[in-house]
Amino acid sequence: MAGHSKFKNIMHRKGAQDKKRSSMFSKLSKEITVAAKMGGPDMDSNPRLRLAVQTARGQSMPKDNIERAINKSMGGDEENYDEIRYEGFGPGGTAIIVESLTDNRNRAASEIRTGFAKNGGNLGETGCVSYQFEKVGEIIFDAEVKSADEMFELALEAGAEDVASDDETHEIYCAMEDLQDVTAALTDATGAEPKSAKLIWKPENTIEVDLETARKLLKMIDVLDDLDDVQNIYGNYEISEEIMEQLSE
Repeated sequence: MAGHSKFKNIMHRKGAQDKKRSSMFSKLSKEITVAAKMGGPDMDSNPRLRLAVQTARGQSMPKDNIERAINKSMGGDEENYDEIRYEGFGPGGTAIIVESLTDNRNRAASEIRTGFAKNGGNLGETGCVSYQFEKVGEIIFDAEVKSADEMFELALEAGAEDVASDDETHEIYCAMEDLQDVTAALTDATGAEPKSAKLIWKPENTIEVDLETARKLLKMIDVLDDLDDVQNIYGNYEISEEIMEQLSE
């Protein structure tokens, strides 16, 4: 079990989501609808739905929105979403994975390809970069829930494999098949709902990028993240705190 890591900067910047709240709720609603449609609306018998709802609650999504997303799954003529994974390269040769939920495969592919191409990237074939990542469970709690040492011990007892704590969050990683059990154990142990609990693509190794590459890379990620069909974006890049400060000036 490792201690603090720099993995937080590998995914799309969480702070940017604050100004895109309605877009975030839309993506969460889509995941809830798809999960409920695939496994049924009962959270007790549908693990994917349970995790999706936990994440929505952790992001302060209104209860009415959650119920509406579940009810939408029971409509007979509602649109069907396909889950598609796109892989490619960003500025600096970074590896990027984009997860999509779309009702129009052609639109999604075209817009995502353009997002890569116009921002210094290149969309590749499925499998071109995913071998550099591992599919794992990720659970995120607010830092105020427990101290770093307390969360480390609780995560260890719950069966987690790695913990990264900083001033804002505790990020707990576990084997993908253990995500449900670890999430439930930590929710009981902390008495708090996680901000997020889901399967992610975690890079096995990271590339530290310079200021100019980081600027181009984050612009590309912002463009992709703004697409309605895009649910999640992962990469193997690492940005130092010094560069992040420069970018925020």
